[in-house]
Amino acid sequence: MLARMTEPRALVRITRTRLADGRALTYYDDREPYVSGAATRTLDDPRDLSPSQALPTMRLDVLTGEWVVLAPHRMGRTHLPGTRGCPLCPSRDGAMTEIPARDYDVVVFDNRFPALGSPLHAAAAAVPPLVDGDPLWPQRQAIGRCEVVCFTSEHDSSCAGLTPSRAATVIEAWADRTRALSGADGVRQVFCFENRGAETGVTLHHPHGQIYAYPFVPPRTERLLARAAAHRDSTGADLLSDLLAAELRAGTRIVHRGAAWTAYVPAAARWPVEVHLVPHRAVPDLAALDSAERRELATLYPALLRRVDGFFADQGDPGPVPYVAGWHQAPVGPGRHLTRLHLQLFSVRRAAGKLKYLAGSESGVGVWLNDTTPERIAHRLRELT
Repeated sequence: MLARMTEPRALVRITRTRLADGRALTYYDDREPYVSGAATRTLDDPRDLSPSQALPTMRLDVLTGEWVVLAPHRMGRTHLPGTRGCPLCPSRDGAMTEIPARDYDVVVFDNRFPALGSPLHAAAAAVPPLVDGDPLWPQRQAIGRCEVVCFTSEHDSSCAGLTPSRAATVIEAWADRTRALSGADGVRQVFCFENRGAETGVTLHHPHGQIYAYPFVPPRTERLLARAAAHRDSTGADLLSDLLAAELRAGTRIVHRGAAWTAYVPAAARWPVEVHLVPHRAVPDLAALDSAERRELATLYPALLRRVDGFFADQGDPGPVPYVAGWHQAPVGPGRHLTRLHLQLFSVRRAAGKLKYLAGSESGVGVWLNDTTPERIAHRLRELT
């Protein structure tokens, strides 16, 4: 019998267990008979799986100072299977998937094809500190955590279609995993995100997201911390708080203002569809949100996704629209006080049937070209109430 731990939290019951190959799996139940404890999860994973020994590495790009992760085992990961072969659906009628239960509410489990390796495997494969022995190319094991978050057991649903109660369970799962991963050795930042649509590189259509726990501060966050530190040195104020206040004063790019959250299109939006969602209270991460902030977010977040889905309907494209939604959280350790929780939601679609490609300017030298204006983006999103 595999080890199992069950704990109630608010209106969600959390049950922690393990898959056949030792990977962690956690159920977040919001429905009876599980939420009250009248019934407990008893199904183990009967599959014959060998523990993965994959251990990605990472090399420092001397030209940019950025780490590049190398994970060649991911070439063989599952790619766009049909509904019957979906590994994120519940296990039924002898067809075993990554989730042993016959139904579930929200589930989080360790990715079978992780971009970052487990600390348990670190000692199994020594990595030379330098590529080819040259000090220009530092190298080390890419140790962290990559988890999959299944938002619902319904294969043909979407995050935009979640009820407020189910969205609240997803938020609880994000917060719970953020809290746990932030306390793990070597983790510098926890990033919860969803890629939706094949255009964003999705390999599974089932509604799901991912959580990466990085062993370094990612480049975007490093740049943000540097800008925030310079702003504090020159003004004594918090950059992201000042940014939110400035957007609220201008009002021209505000999409929605609630009691605890504001959604706005940033003044220098890079994508043809882009919106940021920020809590009014400066909190470092999802785990720090209070109950009122979580309740409002549970209604607001799916509604914001539905607005994005309708963005090109006036051009004859009813959606769904491909998007990336990422929760930027404060890093663990140095610089944590310089930034705050915020969501960046953007689409790679620039018009009905057309994609925004990162071409020569964007990919080659990092200069972004946007084919619209932030004010037009905000105006269209406001229309989609």
